[in-house]
Amino acid sequence: MVLSMAVLVGHRALLQAFRVKATGHDSVCRLAAAFSCSRQYAFPGKVSPSSRLNGPGAGTRHYSSDPKEDLRVRYLDGEDAGIVVVGINRPKAKNAISKNLVKMMIEAVEDIKKNNKVRSVILCSLVPGIFCAGADLKERAKMHQSEVGPFVSKARALITELGNLPVPTIAAIDGAALGGGLEMALACDIRIASNTAKMGLVETKLAIIPGAGGTQRLPRVISVSLAKELIFAARVVDGAEACRLGLANHSVEQNNSGDAAYLRALELAREINPQGPIAIRMAKLAINQGIEVDLSTGLAIEEACYAQVIPTKDRLEGLAAFKEKRRPQFKGE
Repeated sequence: MVLSMAVLVGHRALLQAFRVKATGHDSVCRLAAAFSCSRQYAFPGKVSPSSRLNGPGAGTRHYSSDPKEDLRVRYLDGEDAGIVVVGINRPKAKNAISKNLVKMMIEAVEDIKKNNKVRSVILCSLVPGIFCAGADLKERAKMHQSEVGPFVSKARALITELGNLPVPTIAAIDGAALGGGLEMALACDIRIASNTAKMGLVETKLAIIPGAGGTQRLPRVISVSLAKELIFAARVVDGAEACRLGLANHSVEQNNSGDAAYLRALELAREINPQGPIAIRMAKLAINQGIEVDLSTGLAIEEACYAQVIPTKDRLEGLAAFKEKRRPQFKGE
């Protein structure tokens, strides 16, 4: 009886949290070059020629204060098809979270969510030395007090939706990720930081608290006592310390281009890319849902997720490829 109830809970959690559809190189070009032929939210006329045409690393960084370029989304192609790179581009505001950026990110997340061909997402910055400095306090100062609450709620909803994307998400932190910037990174599945990155939830310095999930996600990523220490003291740690604490999966030495974390994130996305896409989505769902419940219910959630991969064509392709000693060609079906 207990098991059947657990299975029922697991199936309900599965249906509520995720509705899956059955269908669905070496060192690479530098970060800005990856956006030089972008599909959405990008303006290729202002960027150097595409590295796809001129070879790896051919592109150069370009920054703009045009609000339409606050966010650039690049759907990679060729061997990297399925990887989406979401780049924040507000150089004058240190990539601070504004109304416009929230709006553009919500649209980008919705587009990614609807696209069954997406295998992984990299969230990064196009601005050297900064990931995201948190809320745009200059914009916030101009808001009426009645506007602050709704804006924070919208930003919180954005970060929640980022966390709920069904595919793996990787935050590439090549600079400062503070306040809401770190909260965005915490909503990602994996964080990769350069050794020069600075990370912290510093809201108590402003007599407020993290308001976009930081008080909940940070203790789940590291530990309750360490999270309290970092939040109470508004402490900022570098990439190496973040890795030691478990806040970052990897810490990499920064390079002259300032995109070492991005390059490592792209390597990781390429490791994920060949695996069964439905299996990856189900594994993410099972982990995210299971970690919040007792073991018995978690196992039932895993069982429910496993049941989703059994009838897929990809599973049969995996078995056939193993038998024939070849690389499987998964289609997300």
